[in-house]
Parts: sequence; C-alpha cells; structure tokens
Amino acid sequence: QVQLVESGGGLVRPGGSLTLSCAASGSTLSINVMGWYRHAPGKQRELVATITDGGRTTYADSMKGRFTISSDNAKNTVYLQMNSLKPEDTTVYYCKANARGIVFTFDYWGQGTQVTVSS
Repeated sequence: QVQLVESGGGLVRPGGSLTLSCAASGSTLSINVMGWYRHAPGKQRELVATITDGGRTTYADSMKGRFTISSDNAKNTVYLQMNSLKPEDTTVYYCKANARGIVFTFDYWGQGTQVTVSS
C-alpha cells in the first residue's frame, strides 16, 4: 500500500509562486510514476505533470515553462514548483502514484491541497 500526503497549498497573488509537496509512505519502492493533477468541481480532472522513477518528466502544454516537477527519492517526496501563477490555476491539486503489484498496477491518490490565486 502507498499513502500520499500533499502540502504547500495556499493563497498567492497573481504572478506569484508556490511549491507543493507530496510525501509518499508505505510500499514506496513499488512506485514507478508520480504525478500532479488538478480537479475543480464540475470540471474534468486535468493532468499537470508526471515524473517517472527514472526521472523523466512530462507536462501539460498550459503548464510547461511555468511549473516544474521534481523528486527527492531519499525523502520519498515529489514537488511541484509553480511560478507565474494565474487566477485560472485556482483549484485543488492532487498527487497520484502508480505502483506495481505482483500482477497488477495500482493508482493511489492524495487528499488534495487547495491553491488559490487571487488579488
């Protein structure tokens, strides 16, 4: 089992920055991909960024150049550095981990952290 806890959300002015953290615990050695998603009520869940256990990263086009995903394997933690934040970035951000089982793979989700961009 994998447990994920996000932190770092809050209120920021437009153009400001925030860094989100996602700490993983449990069977962390089974994780092959972690990512950040955002999901506003009434809207589709949206990919923000992913990072593999080998360090390869992907970004949604709207976030590329503003957001950076990184990981610290020693701390079992993934980060999302968000710069040049816009009001439309306001929503709940979720951390996801894909973990390998003996036969199947499993997706685990954190509870989310609220990001609000407002003047």
